[in-house]
Amino acid sequence: MTKMIEGQGVWLYAVTRDADPAALGELTGVSAETPRFIEAAGLAAVVGDVPLSSFGEEALHRNFEDLDWLGAVARAHDSVIVALIDRGPAIPMRLATVYHDDDRVRHLLESRAAEFARALDQVTGRTEWGVKIFLAPAPDPSSDAGGPSPRGAGAAYLARRRAALDSREHQERCAAEQADRAHRLLAALAVDATTHPPQSRALAGEDARMILNGAYLVDHEHTLRFAEAAAACDQDNDAIRVRLTGPWPPYSFSVLEEP
Repeated sequence: MTKMIEGQGVWLYAVTRDADPAALGELTGVSAETPRFIEAAGLAAVVGDVPLSSFGEEALHRNFEDLDWLGAVARAHDSVIVALIDRGPAIPMRLATVYHDDDRVRHLLESRAAEFARALDQVTGRTEWGVKIFLAPAPDPSSDAGGPSPRGAGAAYLARRRAALDSREHQERCAAEQADRAHRLLAALAVDATTHPPQSRALAGEDARMILNGAYLVDHEHTLRFAEAAAACDQDNDAIRVRLTGPWPPYSFSVLEEP
């Protein structure tokens, strides 16, 4: 039976295998609605009924410019997904995936059942971890400059500038090499790995420049070993700083782009 109410859309949170009502508990969604299941092709989509006045295409375009609104919606979306993943594997859908009615969601499940099945197999028993690598502060070359230059203040200034540039370039080359080694080491400990564009300083909450933004899909039983390896990468490399984040829902390894 199709559920279609004028002025309402169907917000898609995630896809899982089992429509277990206990997994949703007393959760509320992005519009303070109670999430529910839509089943088809042996899969269960977790959805919520949302007003198109706030969650339709035009409204979302407008509301996404309100960072407070966007932050609240993102947290509510993620809370539903986390609750599902606490009980079993689930495919988290990207923010603002909205359909006009239940039949459109059923069609998605039926037409892409094989893709969802493969993705669910991929994330079963695994968690996503993030590793952000930042450029460490450069040493002050003036500390090695010695006494006053006999060539005068101007020449001394130019020498310090050149030393600073050379030091920075050397540090950035070392940092890139160290970050690459760290990524390869951590990827070898994961089932799958990928990288995202580095975040801005404001978004990352760091003064230092991010040079690698990695995501790693790790078996539950290997989580401790992975965390220890990330900590060792931070301690063993002087040109970079390594920050481990997570665990997260496996967004980086289970996202299916909408057709």
